[in-house]
Amino acid sequence: MKQLLDIAGVFSYLSLLTVGGGMAAFPELKTLTVETYHWMTFPEMLHFYSLGQLAPGPNMMMVASIGAVVAGLPGAAVALVAFFLPTGLLTFFIGRLWIHLSTWRWRPAIQSGLGSVSVGLVLAGAIIMGRGAVTDWLWAAVAAIVFLLLFKTKLNPAYPIVASGLVGLLAHWLQIA
Repeated sequence: MKQLLDIAGVFSYLSLLTVGGGMAAFPELKTLTVETYHWMTFPEMLHFYSLGQLAPGPNMMMVASIGAVVAGLPGAAVALVAFFLPTGLLTFFIGRLWIHLSTWRWRPAIQSGLGSVSVGLVLAGAIIMGRGAVTDWLWAAVAAIVFLLLFKTKLNPAYPIVASGLVGLLAHWLQIA
């Protein structure tokens, strides 16, 4: 039972950090699941996050996988509810208030500040993920190529995802990474 309460506490808290998307909560997700509770290793967490990116729906559905590792199906259910319910309720109520404050003179300043915070949180998450995922020259090259392709073109992200997976399989098969 304590594990379920811990899962609920961790993912309710993380839910409120997702300003700008799931990547915004990534640094704290790593701290809590890997360093504080020792539910998994950092490479395992990166794998779950990567699988969440591939799966349909919100990428943070991967919290169910973490909950399942810790406490089976009840852990998965608690992680999902704890992660999505607080933010859903907060969004609902803030959205109603935001409409009510549409003529408030401070609203544009708050929006600008939240935008900047979102960028900072997402960038911090990307850097922490990069430290764990880019472990040698091959993965640095793959990361740079994917970044440039997506930044400079309108390429569907599914193509570099599949290609990167194939590079990983080939590297494993040839034992070069």
